[in-house]
Amino acid sequence: MHEYSIVQSLLETCEEHARQNDSKQVTKVVVKIGVLSGVEPDLLQTAFDTFKEKTVCDGAEFIINHQKIVISCTDCGEDSTLEKHEFCCPKCESTQIKVIDGEDMFLMSLEME
Repeated sequence: MHEYSIVQSLLETCEEHARQNDSKQVTKVVVKIGVLSGVEPDLLQTAFDTFKEKTVCDGAEFIINHQKIVISCTDCGEDSTLEKHEFCCPKCESTQIKVIDGEDMFLMSLEME
């Protein structure tokens, strides 16, 4: 379960940002998780709730935004968001595509006091 190590790294990042901004408390953490990232949102939520105690994130709201797969077709140049895991261009049906979003997890924002 790599979600625990992800949360540990996330909490370290939150601590660092809080320190850089002379903040004592993080009140909200917003992350974006791509459907191809390999991160299970429910497990990440559980891990965050478990490990945030006695950190600057103790009591913080944890918001997870789910990112669908966004592709760029190299044949027709169209960018599309895939509703299903069918890796072809919805416009021209080419399989010559590049995934441009939906593979990663990002810390999007922090709210601090």
